[in-house]
Amino acid sequence: MKLLRYGPAGQEKPGLLDDAGRIRDLSAHVRDITPDVLSPGGLDRLRKIDPKTLPTVEGSPRLGPCIANVPKLVCVGLNYTDHAKETGAAIPKEPVLFMKATTAISGPNDDVVQPKGSQKLDWEVELGIVIGTKARYVSVHDAPAHIAGYCIVNDVSEREFQIERGGQWTKGKSCDTFAPLGPWLVTADEVPDPQALDLFCEVNGKRMQNGTTRNMIFPVAHIVSYISHFMTLLPGDVIPTGTPAGVGLGMKPQVFLKAGDTMRLGITGLGEQRQKVVEFRE
Repeated sequence: MKLLRYGPAGQEKPGLLDDAGRIRDLSAHVRDITPDVLSPGGLDRLRKIDPKTLPTVEGSPRLGPCIANVPKLVCVGLNYTDHAKETGAAIPKEPVLFMKATTAISGPNDDVVQPKGSQKLDWEVELGIVIGTKARYVSVHDAPAHIAGYCIVNDVSEREFQIERGGQWTKGKSCDTFAPLGPWLVTADEVPDPQALDLFCEVNGKRMQNGTTRNMIFPVAHIVSYISHFMTLLPGDVIPTGTPAGVGLGMKPQVFLKAGDTMRLGITGLGEQRQKVVEFRE
């Protein structure tokens, strides 16, 4: 299934994408795409619904973040060898973890707001893992059973805030609109091999990133298991798993986003996002 949320910000309704690419309204069955819906039982109930019996949503409504009430965003940094090399970082021996504030979450096609004082705004297309059941001290073998599905995440980053302001990655990753999620959550049964997905990101129509999850240093199951040994993962948690080479920080000379720039990013089977960068306004 491809689960989504549509409508004005703060007033989103639950929906799914049918095989013909039409949005179908799920409001008669669930209040929203909330963490409780992502349990195995919750997803099984939705799978039993014939999409043809659901009302079709007309037009092209705004898509909201594909999950409501995300408990936390736990991110993995430097998880592609080529990206680590382009930034001059050593290949990590264990996953590098950092957090993004949940207030950074936005819709997949919403504007990205350049924060006050920002000079080094950057892009990062990433595969996001969505947790479906609580995970604590789980093995690599058992980790996939805790995954509800996957989505695209643009791990928007302000590199000066991240690197030059005291080494605090979280504050360079957590500004409003720095975590577009979606366009939809694709359930795990439709992603048979998360290590066989292509990723891309274009800026102003130019292809900047062109990677594959085959090149992850730490694969999806390892990541879920590893994080679960340091914190409890809850239903609805999202884990962006790192980005391939091609970010602005790694270019010579470096290239950063400015107001008016556009991004288009996608992952095999998970759809695409499109964002425009706009200036912060009070």
